[in-house]
Amino acid sequence: MPDHPEHVVVVGAGLGGVRVIEQLRARGYAGRITLVGAERHEPYDRPPLSKQILNRDWEPDRATLRNRSALRALEVSLRLGVQAVGLNGTMVELADGGHIVGDAVVIATGAAPRSLPGQPDGIAALRTLDDALALRDALDSARSLLVVGAGFIGAEVASGARRRGVEVTVLEAMPVPCERVLGRSGGGLAARLFTDAGVDLRCGSRIARFADRHTAELSDGRTVSADAVLVAVGAAPDLGWLHTAGLGKGDVLACDRNGRVLGTDGVWALGDVAAWQDVGRGQFHRHEHWTSVVDQAVIVGSDILGAQRPAPTVPYVWSDQFGLKIQVLGRTDLADEVIALHGAGLTAGPVRGTILAYLVNGTLAGAVGFGAPARMVRYRTLVAEGADRAAVLAFAESGASVG
Repeated sequence: MPDHPEHVVVVGAGLGGVRVIEQLRARGYAGRITLVGAERHEPYDRPPLSKQILNRDWEPDRATLRNRSALRALEVSLRLGVQAVGLNGTMVELADGGHIVGDAVVIATGAAPRSLPGQPDGIAALRTLDDALALRDALDSARSLLVVGAGFIGAEVASGARRRGVEVTVLEAMPVPCERVLGRSGGGLAARLFTDAGVDLRCGSRIARFADRHTAELSDGRTVSADAVLVAVGAAPDLGWLHTAGLGKGDVLACDRNGRVLGTDGVWALGDVAAWQDVGRGQFHRHEHWTSVVDQAVIVGSDILGAQRPAPTVPYVWSDQFGLKIQVLGRTDLADEVIALHGAGLTAGPVRGTILAYLVNGTLAGAVGFGAPARMVRYRTLVAEGADRAAVLAFAESGASVG
């Protein structure tokens, strides 16, 4: 690939793809850019799907990242509504039989919802705008909803359904909701948000099979039925189209710390589809959240143009559940110890205002706040520094005051 590519092909018209394009143009790149998207819609933001759009607070166009006119202003050639089906070097093969050759390719195809064995047609998933609109319409007439999976998506949909007065049952295989991100302690607080809102939350529940698209049979022999059913058990990277190129085997698209796909020349990947190298820990990690994708886009855009790598940032994600914002800083999934810094949630007090610290070998790896945004922002620097336990407790003791 030349030092400055003449043609960049971006595959995936979501947040990651759009932000890379914006970064390239902001840094003065004057070459050709082609954006390929499997969906017919203009590029849109996904977090509002399970929040504002599902709840009818927004109409779909408000979630648009860049409309066609704005993309033309960035001098982007659009191929929307056509799926990439193969990659050969830096040539992208398309489902309509065509192909696009670039000097650089950016893969930002995201992930696809996981389904359960024997899952019948007609059970909802929530990943795309069309999914959100279909589920929104279903909830207009539903009196009951069954949600399988109590992660962030499941929780946000359950929250919105309760706002509508829909009776909601949530089945979660793990002991608490959102355990992968919040851990056992934080997940216990999240569970209280479900039950306080009137959700029938059943943790440790596994589905044996679906009797039909309205009824699930559980492993303990009980059945649960609802007018509408949503399966929200996570998402898998969209890698099938890359297998012919020898990439994405084992469901991992491994990239270096700048997003370059290992074993390729001139190919980058970011977002849910990519596992970036964590040099400090000697592993690869998928950063599946909105702010991480934005940060990765800055790095990829810089690397394509040979610019200096930007300074690292602290991973951040949020979820709006049952009238409360849950905020997550850093790598909470690595923690071997969780302690309370503010609030009384862990001692049966109010969940709102609780902040937890997630420590690894006595240093701060992450923090979670439940309805405490003003205080949470003050912990970002401590997470970035990997402050030790004593420093974190002293900071909390000082009040981490809300100014």
